[in-house]
Amino acid sequence: MYVLQYVLMQENEDSVAWSNKGNALTELERYEEAIACFDEAIKLDPENYAAWSNKGNALTELGRDWEVIACFDEAIKLDPENYAAWYNKGNELSELERYEEAIACFDEVIKLDPENYAAWNNKGGSLGGLDRYEEAIACFDEVIKLDPEDSVAWHNKGGSLEKLGREEEAKQCFAKARELE
Repeated sequence: MYVLQYVLMQENEDSVAWSNKGNALTELERYEEAIACFDEAIKLDPENYAAWSNKGNALTELGRDWEVIACFDEAIKLDPENYAAWYNKGNELSELERYEEAIACFDEVIKLDPENYAAWNNKGGSLGGLDRYEEAIACFDEVIKLDPEDSVAWHNKGGSLEKLGREEEAKQCFAKARELE
């Protein structure tokens, strides 16, 4: 899941228009055209952090991994409190199995928004990718504390418990996940 950012107000209205057109094209899954719009928005206003972030999202859909990270880095440089860019960069790094870097990104999201259950869930997934299952379980417990009805967190917790050989606890988590689905 990637987070699109819509630009509502900004000094350079032409840049905003190009950025919003790119967002619309992204929604239509016309990624190459969307990227061209984001490029135009960035050319008009190189500090349009949302255009950088959304260009990264469109590039993600095309599998252009290294360009994706560069776009999110630029968005973060322009707006270090841009939780969406941190979150999306973390997702991309996790997909690339660069788990330590992904965890650092999810930690930034959590620092900005401690109740961001998606960041907690994805941090847990990245920790699991490093076989750090106890830490992963702690993340999934945070999600469950925030939203006891989150079936994904229950399922992920069950998977981590299973990896630790805690079969009975894992079964209970899987049963709870099925009940909530």
